[in-house]
Amino acid sequence: MFVESLVPVSVEPEVKLFVARSDGPAERTLLVIHGGPDWDHTYLRRPLDELAGTCRVVLPDLRGCGRSTSGLADDQYTPDAVVSDLVALLDSLEVDDADVLGFSYGGLIAQRLAITAPRRVRRLIVASSSVLPVSRKEEKRWDGDTRSMAVAGAATDVWRPQARAEYLQRLEGVRFSEEWLRPLRKGILPSPRVDDAPRRLAALRIPLLLLHGRQDTTFPAELVDQALRLIPAARAVVLDEAGHMAHVDQPKRWLDAVVEHLT
Repeated sequence: MFVESLVPVSVEPEVKLFVARSDGPAERTLLVIHGGPDWDHTYLRRPLDELAGTCRVVLPDLRGCGRSTSGLADDQYTPDAVVSDLVALLDSLEVDDADVLGFSYGGLIAQRLAITAPRRVRRLIVASSSVLPVSRKEEKRWDGDTRSMAVAGAATDVWRPQARAEYLQRLEGVRFSEEWLRPLRKGILPSPRVDDAPRRLAALRIPLLLLHGRQDTTFPAELVDQALRLIPAARAVVLDEAGHMAHVDQPKRWLDAVVEHLT
């Protein structure tokens, strides 16, 4: 279903991104930015794999994550460096502009990408994330071992009990790293948030979908309503009986919302 490769995106320092790509037309590329950031992309493959053929789904592991280059100096793990990597990845794939889906922390990176390089983003989906600031709760999730935290958080991240066993199986396959935790613990990791993001996103007029779970405890769903008042042209889909991992709780409805926005 996916072709996997290492794609060079930076010379100094040398960085190669591990990228999974599906079949599909290049002019309909969907770039998917995972969260964590000390996760990899694999927990997002389903249900996005169902889009193969109708669009080309591109799922990179960010620098320091999964099977991408790691072992970099702490100051090389920054949101701006990730945005530069993603622009270089689009260049390497010969993609002028792409639809972009950012999940959780990746949703913050996706906003930064759109604001930094608006001509490269055709449509934007901010999934299980927020364009508005949240309390430090979102940072507290990074305290401790990443894998242990992910497993411990499954009971709240996945709202439907019957979906948790399958989610835990997904987590077994995720290659967690601790690369981004080092600069976080040292207090030198820059925030991924862009100042005045709602106003700047509204000014770009990039079609924007806020895709959320009603029971998300990481980025509360009420932030979606607040964002819509600031970005009137944006659309929102808030799924009932879905937590932070809304694509696991409600895969069909989640994917339907993605397809509708991309059509």
